[in-house]
Amino acid sequence: MSSPPLLDYAGYVFDLDGTLYLGPNLIPDVDLMLAELRRMGKKIRFLSNKPLQSRRDYANKLRGFGVQVDDDEVMNSTTVAVRYLKEHYPGAKLFVCGEGPLISELVEGGFPIVNNGEECDLLLLSFDRNFHYMKLYESMIAARRGVPIIATNPDNTCPVDNGVIPDCGANMAALEACSGRKVDIVIGKPSDIMLKVILEDIGEPADRVLLTGDRLETDMRMGRVAGMGTA
Repeated sequence: MSSPPLLDYAGYVFDLDGTLYLGPNLIPDVDLMLAELRRMGKKIRFLSNKPLQSRRDYANKLRGFGVQVDDDEVMNSTTVAVRYLKEHYPGAKLFVCGEGPLISELVEGGFPIVNNGEECDLLLLSFDRNFHYMKLYESMIAARRGVPIIATNPDNTCPVDNGVIPDCGANMAALEACSGRKVDIVIGKPSDIMLKVILEDIGEPADRVLLTGDRLETDMRMGRVAGMGTA
């Protein structure tokens, strides 16, 4: 069965980094394309695996490029991770390898943050540009204690304007190497968790939604497994 023409979908989901912009630079004509989709009455959502900022921060960045967007049209792995943890591990004490915005949202969600692997109920791995030996050590302690290990996203690298930098997947690999355990659950694309949340939010069946992204192993894989259009 062939896919419908690109403008015949009801909903459009866009990755952010590497798809709509690269670092501080908007991809040419993205603002015009999004404005035309809005004019046509299409549903638009923005979905990122990157957990370094809040949904409002991402929306503000898009608005800075001249793109019309509401905060609640943006989701990232932080948003979905907090929602998942509230549902399955409410109030759990967390040891987190992650940055300030993620930790702030976890605290706002009612999760105590501990600073060692001996006290935590759950280990949360994320994109962390301050990842260092002692964080890895405490993560190893937590993993060897048998607590659940959850990661925000599987990406090994993150695109930036001058290349790539290590992402959450690199931290996952380091932990697996020293602890002998694999991560139990990955929240971000291409997981069923992320897929379920975005389809519920956009309110359309998968075959009426076009997912546009830059990564075969996350964006395209999730879209194709779900039966979404991909670009």
